Amino acid sequence: FDKWTDGQRRKILVDLLERCSLSQQKFCAKQLQDRVPTEALDFTTRLPRVLSLYIFSFLDPRSLCRCAQVSWHWKYLSELDQLWMLKCLRFGWYINFSPTPFEQGIWKKHYIEMVKELHVTRPKTPPKDEFVVIDVQPVRSNIPEAKPPVLGRRTNKEKKELPPWRSSDRHPTDTIRFNYLDNYDP
Repeated sequence: FDKWTDGQRRKILVDLLERCSLSQQKFCAKQLQDRVPTEALDFTTRLPRVLSLYIFSFLDPRSLCRCAQVSWHWKYLSELDQLWMLKCLRFGWYINFSPTPFEQGIWKKHYIEMVKELHVTRPKTPPKDEFVVIDVQPVRSNIPEAKPPVLGRRTNKEKKELPPWRSSDRHPTDTIRFNYLDNYDP
C-alpha cells in the first residue's frame, strides 16, 4: 500500500467502502471525522451559549443587526434581551414594565424606538429674547482701500481665494463623525 500511487490507493478505498456494510461505513466516517477537522464550522453551535453571548456582547448594535441575518441560530442569539438590555442601560433607557418570560426581543425593540426618537426630536431654537448677538465691528486695516467693487462683478482674486473655513477639497477625508449606535460611552 505504501508503494502505490495516489490514484491506486483511492481506487482501493472506494472498492473497500462499496463492499462495507452501513455500520462499517459509519465507523469509517467517525474515524475520518475525528482525524480531519470540519471546515466552515459555526463556532456559536460548538461553544457554550454563555461564551457565544460574551463574544456577541462586544459588537455594536448595527453589527448585531447584521449578525441576525447570518442564520437562524445567530438571529436567536443576537436578539436576546441579555445583549440589548446592557446597550439600553448604557444610555439610561429603561422600560417601564417587566416583560414576561414569553416576550422576547423587548429590549431590542425599545432600543430601536429610542434611536428613532432621537432622529425625530431636534434641538429647539431659543426664543428671540434669549438669543444674544454680539455687536461685531469690522477690522480696520492699515492698507488704503481701493475702489469698491461694482456689485455683480467679481475680480479674479476673489474667484480664486476661498474663505478660511473652506478647503479646496470637495470631499474631505479627515472628518470624523460620531456614530451613537457604536458601543462607545456617550
